[in-house]
Parts: sequence; C-alpha cells; structure tokens
Amino acid sequence: MKISVSIVEDDAEVRASLARLIDGSSGCRCVSRHGSAENGLEEIPGIKPDVVLMDINLPGLNGVECARRLKPQLPATQIIMLTVYQNTEHIFNALAAGATGYLLKQTPPDELLTAIRQVHAGGSPMSSHIARKIVQSFRQVAAPAPEAQSLTPREVQVLDLLAGGFRYREIAEATKTTYATVHTHIRHIYEKLQVRSRTEAVAKHLGQTPSRRGTPDIN
Repeated sequence: MKISVSIVEDDAEVRASLARLIDGSSGCRCVSRHGSAENGLEEIPGIKPDVVLMDINLPGLNGVECARRLKPQLPATQIIMLTVYQNTEHIFNALAAGATGYLLKQTPPDELLTAIRQVHAGGSPMSSHIARKIVQSFRQVAAPAPEAQSLTPREVQVLDLLAGGFRYREIAEATKTTYATVHTHIRHIYEKLQVRSRTEAVAKHLGQTPSRRGTPDIN
C-alpha cells in the first residue's frame, strides 16, 4: 500500500511540484494539498494521511503551530517540516511541536522521497547539516546524561554517526556491519536512553533535550 501524503504549503507552484513528485513515485501518493495552516487543520484530521509535509512560514498561523495542533488529533501521522529555515530555535520549536523530520526545501527530490519512506518506517529524517547544527548546539552544554553511560562502545559509535546526519545504510558501511544490525543497535540505544527518535537520543546522549530550550514564536 502506498504511503499517503498531505502537503501544507502556501506557494501554489511549490505545492503542485511536490504533489507531482509524490504521485510520480512508486510508493507514495498525494492525498491532499493545503495552502494554509487553517485549511490543513480543518481538512487533514478527516483525511488521516500517513505523512504531512509542512512548511513553516505560512500566512496566518505558522507551520509549527499547525503541527502542534494536528499532532494530538493524529498521533500516528508523521510530520516533516520542509522549510528554508536553518535556525536552531526554529528546528527545536518544530520538533517540540510534534514534527518527526526537518528538511530544507532545496533537498533533492530523491532524498525527499527517501525521507518520507524513512519517517513512515519509524525514522527521523533530517538534512545532514541540520543534524550537525543541532549537535553543535548540544555540545555547548556539559556532560552526557547518566543513561548514556550504559551504552556499549559500538552503540556510542552508531549514535555519533546518527548525530552526524548519517543514514542507516551509511552507518552500516562505516561500521562494517549490516543494515539489520544497525537497526538493532538503534533500537537498543532508544531503549537504554528511553527515547523514541534520533533527535531525542542525540540530545540525551549529549546532555540536553530540546524541550529545555526556549521556544519563541515564529512569524
């Protein structure tokens, strides 16, 4: 069954381009398009898509607030923020609001489709330099959380690669293991750190969680 995707984007040309990309893929289909957060909030809960591509800079209500209101209604729906913003606070705001992924709009089409499949499979896709930006911010704080001390050396290595924006297959190559083994390591990491996503795991490992930071409004 194809992954159902809704798009919330105020630029009609971008919205149409994303829909064509999704409908032209083998494993995804665009089930709705919305030009504003308000329209998305009204219609998406009834559609129940697997994934929502959400712009941040929307007219009226912004994308972060839209994600914050949608997530409680659709806990199983994964939200990917698709934006031009690289500001760390914007990223933290989006993740705190319930987004699972954060990609820049200039992300190549094939990587965007891969991200949709990853987030649907339980991953937390992020542009590599966005992931590095978050890690740099985390490393400004002190020691790792106590739970991180229970990680094995290999699990720490995998977590460091995750923090650097590496994909699962790239981690498998770097550690000379299999894709399935990497999945197992990541599952163990999540269990030990008591987290549910890559961002939370990296944050806890490095001694800070996004929720501890301020969340100013985005306009």
